[in-house]
Amino acid sequence: MVNIGDLPEDVMLEILSFVPARHLVRSCRLVCLLWRDLVDLSTLWKRKCQQEGYLSETPDSGNRDWRIFYFLCNLKRNLIRNPCAEDAFNSWSFQSNEGNEWKVEELPGDCGKDFPHPHIRKYFVTSYGPCVKFQLFSLKDEGYWDELMDETRPDIVVKDWYAARFDCGCRYQLTVQLLSADYIVLQEFHPDDVILQPGDVDWCEVSHTFHNYAPGVRRILFSHGGQDTQFWAGWYGVRVTNSSLTIGPEVAE
Repeated sequence: MVNIGDLPEDVMLEILSFVPARHLVRSCRLVCLLWRDLVDLSTLWKRKCQQEGYLSETPDSGNRDWRIFYFLCNLKRNLIRNPCAEDAFNSWSFQSNEGNEWKVEELPGDCGKDFPHPHIRKYFVTSYGPCVKFQLFSLKDEGYWDELMDETRPDIVVKDWYAARFDCGCRYQLTVQLLSADYIVLQEFHPDDVILQPGDVDWCEVSHTFHNYAPGVRRILFSHGGQDTQFWAGWYGVRVTNSSLTIGPEVAE
């Protein structure tokens, strides 16, 4: 009988590379000193990144922490739930919901234009009164532990899309805040409101990346909305859809 500990290191690494990452950290690493050292090797995590297709769009600088890179890639997804109104207003809360309130419509909608990506089928639209909706995220609940956010400080990327109608102007606003555990604003992206004229029906994307932010980020608040600028009864305000909030490195697809 051959003891598993007698296998060559490269064979051991190949075997461990097929073990789920959380089991490697929470179980395998605790078996013995040999397994701990193997699990801590950058070679193992680089191999797992290659196996699962986590290839960075930027060249490797040579000092990358491949274990952190792996977990960031594995965790990365759009944190915003129901971004394209497919599930009505589920997952959204209202900061303000005045006039005729928010509404969900199907693309292209009256006096509107189709979205650039055909899989997007719906959008949210405001009325003549101020309408702002939001989602608040606890990063720990989303899998991002405190040390990761404080020491690695991965990029936080926010994107949103908005448009007007042919027949009515509108106002669009967006606010994204990085918050402490006690809801103190540590950093904020709050561009000037965009005033859209009648006919500004082409969908526009706004994007911002938070990087090298201060330690202590534990929550993120995403809010957007607006109203029409002609105060017409109905839903003539700004249209928004396909919002996204992601954390982590850019990875080639």
